[in-house]
Amino acid sequence: MGPPLKLFKNQKYQELKQECIKDSRLFCDPTFLPENDSLFYNRLLPGKVVWKRPQDICDDPHLIVGNISHHQLTQGRLGHKPMVSAFSCLAVQESHWTKTIPNHKEQEWDPQKTDKYAGIFRFRFWHFGEWTEVVIDDLLPTINGDLVFSFSTSMNEFWNALLEKAYAKLLGCYEALDGLTITDIIVDFTGTLAETVDMQKGRYTELVEEKYKLFGELYKTFTKGGLICCSIESPNQEEQEVETDWGLLKGHTYTMTDIRKIRLGERLVEVFSAEKLYMVRLRNPLGRQEWSGPWSEISEEWQQLTAADRKNLGLVMSDDGEFWMSLEEFCRNFHKLNVCRNVNNPIFGRKELESVLGCWTVDDDPLMNRSGGCYNNRDTFLQNPQYIFTVPEDGHKVIMSLQQKDLRTYRRMGRPDNYIIGFELFKVEMNRKFRLHHLYIQERAGTSTYIDTRTVFLSKYLKKGNYVLVPTMFQHGRTSEFLLRIFSEVPVQLRELTLDMPKMSCWNLARGYPKVVTQITVHSAEGLERKYANETVNPYLVIKCGKEEVRSPVQKNTVHAIFDTQAIFYRRTTDIPIIIQVWNSRKFCDQFLGQVTLDADPSDCRDLKSLYLRKKGGPTAKVKQGHISFKVISSDDLTEL
Repeated sequence: MGPPLKLFKNQKYQELKQECIKDSRLFCDPTFLPENDSLFYNRLLPGKVVWKRPQDICDDPHLIVGNISHHQLTQGRLGHKPMVSAFSCLAVQESHWTKTIPNHKEQEWDPQKTDKYAGIFRFRFWHFGEWTEVVIDDLLPTINGDLVFSFSTSMNEFWNALLEKAYAKLLGCYEALDGLTITDIIVDFTGTLAETVDMQKGRYTELVEEKYKLFGELYKTFTKGGLICCSIESPNQEEQEVETDWGLLKGHTYTMTDIRKIRLGERLVEVFSAEKLYMVRLRNPLGRQEWSGPWSEISEEWQQLTAADRKNLGLVMSDDGEFWMSLEEFCRNFHKLNVCRNVNNPIFGRKELESVLGCWTVDDDPLMNRSGGCYNNRDTFLQNPQYIFTVPEDGHKVIMSLQQKDLRTYRRMGRPDNYIIGFELFKVEMNRKFRLHHLYIQERAGTSTYIDTRTVFLSKYLKKGNYVLVPTMFQHGRTSEFLLRIFSEVPVQLRELTLDMPKMSCWNLARGYPKVVTQITVHSAEGLERKYANETVNPYLVIKCGKEEVRSPVQKNTVHAIFDTQAIFYRRTTDIPIIIQVWNSRKFCDQFLGQVTLDADPSDCRDLKSLYLRKKGGPTAKVKQGHISFKVISSDDLTEL
């Protein structure tokens, strides 16, 4: 079973097609008529536009001619360059384009069965978290017999022109395609999760380890069905499409069609002075202006390989416009990399993607208001929706994506396409269950760009722990919907924090409703005990309050451990102490190193403190070797922290 499918405008493809065949007529879509409103919002196209069906444009029309990936595409006089790049990218992975163009053989023209052709097509898009099927007729806008928007150089192929029309219908009109980025389009075609990599900021030509880490990520993404494209920045409009010294075009998007790590045989090791080659294959959608540097078709490196070598190594080019580059040259020449990960299928039953729909809403009650604006609005910022997730292990890359609902369909009413949005990320207590109210001890772990694009993202390697993500609009007091998606190779259990404090219940009343909230950060444990000089000490913390406890990660082989471990407790009374214990992790039986016992009264100082460790038995027990540094904040206002 595939994902649930939404029918755009509630149009049912098979029913409409059968009605047309029964009545011996071609479909004309009443919801997207062949007129100016389907082209633009509030302007007219200069020149006479005639909407034509493919059979009126050429002889022997087809949806797809031969191999979908082998033909160059052109944007047309009013086409959108990112659309053409996205088409080229989509064609690389069959698993994606066959989903976007469902049952393409059934939709194909059949000259032997012209009575079965109804001039109706369907395409599927991933639209704000839902797979949506869009039905269109085959009437396409032309001027002087030429398609106005994108077309294929195989003049009787129409898949991209029809797909573009369906996408325009979904967004309101053809003009709505203006301003979309290539990643916006690819995500809508495929449901992938997009990340943009700044190649210069990553310094991949200088940092060898980072370069090979990047290659590993690209290889994994591509082999799992992801889509990758890259471009060279042009400093100004005049340099758009200007050729570099090595034959590449500035401001132009290239599609990755293959990526390989190749082990060389003995003869080739001598030729290339390397045991492995790290190679990428790119395609120019326009089929011209290919790479002329190392590993280009006329290069010395390429001439060193026999035809058998090329076949054995997999270094083949399947169509015009394709070329190979080494990883080194790839990192040196390209500035921006768009990586779209295939996240639709769980891997071995493990979800790599968590997603949730949410909204910014306005309410007179501050506790119910969910539109607090960006981090600059300190008084209202934490009124925004809050989402918590857990990173179970150190060092995993987490990609966070926030997408606002596209407002293009409201452009005719004068509304902006996008609000300025962004999000903040905080590392929080390991046992947090309720919303944040003040930021006293939480570490600000990251922030996205704030910009008026449809989607913003942040990619970071995170330490083990809990994180709260706060999606925001730049200005407070506005309403809109959003989609939050988080990708990680380890499950992160994304969930919304909706409650401000523990619920009042019969159980709470019977055992005593909390009256004090205490927040604690243990910064370090230093000068810990070694029984003998060469003993390995692997310390960790256990923070206890009543029956609840929080355990920190283990620090390896140190008597001066930095923890920065956070915990929060809701207590019935300050008579219930908070105990911070330090243990040494050992193979068979962990060793107790000492503890401190805290009343943590609301009147206590909130500054950083340091206390000696003691044996078990309370604050007056015998002192042990070592001390801990910590900060503790208590309040009798349960919504302060």
